[in-house]
Amino acid sequence: MADAVHIPDEAETRARWGNFAWTPENAEQAKKVIARYPAGRQQSAVMPLLDLAQRQVGAETQTNGWLPVPVMEYIADQLEMPYMRVYEVATFYTMYNLAPVGRYHVQVCGTTPCMLRGSDDVFSACKNKGLVKGGTTPDGLFTLNEVECLGACANAPMVQINDDNYEDLTYDSMSAILDDLAAGKQPKIGPQIERQTSCPEGGPTTLKEMVGENHDYRGEWA
Repeated sequence: MADAVHIPDEAETRARWGNFAWTPENAEQAKKVIARYPAGRQQSAVMPLLDLAQRQVGAETQTNGWLPVPVMEYIADQLEMPYMRVYEVATFYTMYNLAPVGRYHVQVCGTTPCMLRGSDDVFSACKNKGLVKGGTTPDGLFTLNEVECLGACANAPMVQINDDNYEDLTYDSMSAILDDLAAGKQPKIGPQIERQTSCPEGGPTTLKEMVGENHDYRGEWA
């Protein structure tokens, strides 16, 4: 089950983020996003603007970012929509962080396919590295959460860390990923076993001569 998060709106939060404004680069990006939509439909830009704001907060705090209430209010004002409508979107999608997180946001899928394939081992690896579900490590490096399906069921169990997926995990491979991140290294993204994307384990059994070719299904195959 996905974790519920307390949404802070204390005086210190408003003191820190009450004067939030886009950086010049992000202000230009926000204008481009809003311009994609017809006049009067600018509220359709709420999701990409929430993502942009979260990334700006992350850049300012050297974390994966989150959405303080004043930041959501800023977006509501820009899009001329009630704050509650922005809040509804932000609270519906787990890709938006509603409380501060660490530099690496470790989101472990706990839905049935991953559970059956060993997500408990993934959680055990996290626990033995000092991560606590629903919390952030004292050094601010890792935040651990359990989330619902992330859409990589064929490669279960899997975890999303910031923008990257790590799949076909075991206790050992998850431990190694956390060690690499803690050491400032970039772990191998995607499947952690010898498979190509979501192809069968052990490699293809048919059409082997076409492996490695990037065929366009809309045209003639060479």
